[in-house]
Formats: sequence, structure tokens, C-alpha cells
Amino acid sequence: MQETHIALAHGNGGRFMRELIEELFARHLANPVLDTAGDAATLPALPEGEVVFTTDGFTVQPLEFPGGNIGTLAVHGTTNDLAVAGAIPLYLSLNCFIEAGLEIEVLERAIEGLASAARDVGVQVATGDTKVLRRGEGGGLYLATTGVGVRPATLRLGFEQIRAGDSLLVSGPVGDHGVAVMLAREQFGLSGDIASDAASVLPVTKALAGLAGLRFMRDPTRGGLATVCHEIARHTGLSVKLRGPDIPVRDPVVSVCEMLGYDPLYLACEGRVVAVVASEDADDALAQMRALPEGREAALIGTLEDGGRPVEMETALGGRRILEELEDDPLPRIC
Repeated sequence: MQETHIALAHGNGGRFMRELIEELFARHLANPVLDTAGDAATLPALPEGEVVFTTDGFTVQPLEFPGGNIGTLAVHGTTNDLAVAGAIPLYLSLNCFIEAGLEIEVLERAIEGLASAARDVGVQVATGDTKVLRRGEGGGLYLATTGVGVRPATLRLGFEQIRAGDSLLVSGPVGDHGVAVMLAREQFGLSGDIASDAASVLPVTKALAGLAGLRFMRDPTRGGLATVCHEIARHTGLSVKLRGPDIPVRDPVVSVCEMLGYDPLYLACEGRVVAVVASEDADDALAQMRALPEGREAALIGTLEDGGRPVEMETALGGRRILEELEDDPLPRIC
């Protein structure tokens, strides 16, 4: 494949498209279930348990940022949705919407990153499709992924499991991804070494799944920690009481947010778990997370209580701050 940029011909079903699939996609994504010559994938029988199924789309700008790119983000975003549902991710589908004019080197780095992330998680890309958009009809590259996993039939997680008195934990600092992508855009004249937290949360979710008191898990992507808290409050009728000083936020993230008027509690994370556990299991859950490299900065950050506003936060000065539900999108196309 001698071309340096994607052309409309790469989507016409002819030689250019065949070469793109064979020499770029298949080379990086090769695995026993991927068959680029067929229109559908044949999968082995799934392990015993409940099948968990999810789908997602990714439109981040820029396509590459400190700590990852749109390809790694697609794998982590989709497999993390399976992981927080208590499932082990097994298979992915991949749809690529490529804008004519995109540098093939950029596309290759995205797919190479995607393939590497998939190997690390232990998930296989089983099938996929490509479409080429005219110039001006896309943001360079959009990805759409679907994931399939299996969880134990005995594992029960969800809003309906949450009770008053339960504890709320987060597996690490919040806001890293949102700030990393924002700085990568260089539209504010700022620079820094903040990297996205984009990573698999599977080690954390597997550790927590063994706790009898585990009620709920969620990855705080769009809308961040505050939005997950509002979802919990809305579906349970309980009030989420956060302890502000206990919420982990890196100092550089705080500094950037203060300069630009953002709140890190509303910024996307791509490698964190918010978990609700029975109060008697909170210390055990925290210890299990902190024993992992992915959870060494985990924290116990609040409780679920009857009465009060949906989401309240105790400040460092002992006051109360009401966290309202997110309305504006401060950082569009962040994931």
C-alpha cells in the first residue's frame, strides 16, 4: 500500500479497500476468530454464565493524546463497560468511519494502539467494517465498537441493589482524561505532562467481584464522577453524600481547572471505577483496590443516605456544596 492518505477509493470495495483491510487492519488485529474474507464471524461457544452485551462510539479530538489515542480509548471504553457490569470481556466488533484525507500513518497508529490494548485486556476483535467519508464529513476518524462478555449468573449488580448506609469508593484520581485531552488540543496556550487515565479497569472489577457486599460499579466517563453520583441518586431515591477532601484529584488537574473554570468532578475518566459496597465491606474493598497497581490511589469518598439533596459534598472547611446535574458540555468530543 503506497498511498499516504485515505482516499474515497479506500471505501469502494475494490483493490484499495482490500489492501487497506489486509495490510493494515488484518495485520494488526489478526486472531483465530477474525476472518476478513467473510461477512460474519463464527465464535466458539461462550463460557457458562450470563452474556453481557454493550456498544459505544468514539469521536475524541485530537485523535492522539498523552496516554493513548482513539484506538486504545475504544478498547478500554467498551471493555470497561463490560467489566463494571461484572463481566469478563471476550469479543469486540469494530466499525471505522474514516474521513478522506486522513494520514494513513495516523490511522495505523490508532489501529496498532487498539490491537495492543485488546491483547492486554484479553479480548479479540471478531468482525468489523470500514466506511470512508468525504472530506469535511468527519473528524478524521470515528470508531464504533460492540463488546460481548460473560459474567457469573450469581453476580447481582445494579441500582436496585444499593441501600442506605452503603459506602462509595473510587479507584483513583478523577479528571485526568478530560484535562489531558484538553491540553492536547493546545487551544488555551497551556501545556503540561498530564496523561489520560485511559486503561483497563478489569483487574479492579475482578477483585471487587469477590465481595459479598458489592452493590454497583460504573466507570465515570462522560460527565465524570458527579454524573455517576446523580445517576445513583436518581435511580435509588437516596442522597449521595461526598467528602470533598477525600476525593483524589491530582494537583496539576486542580490547577488547570482553576485557571479555566472547570470542575474535575464533571470531567471524563477512562480508567476509573466508582463502586458502591455495603458499609461493612468498605475497608476490605479499599484494601483490595489499593493492592493493585490500577487502584493504588483508591479512596473511600462518601455514603448513601436517606433524605437531602441528590448529591451533596462536604467541603474542606466543613461546609456543604450542592453538586447540580451537568447541563453544559464543557469539553465536547472528549471520548
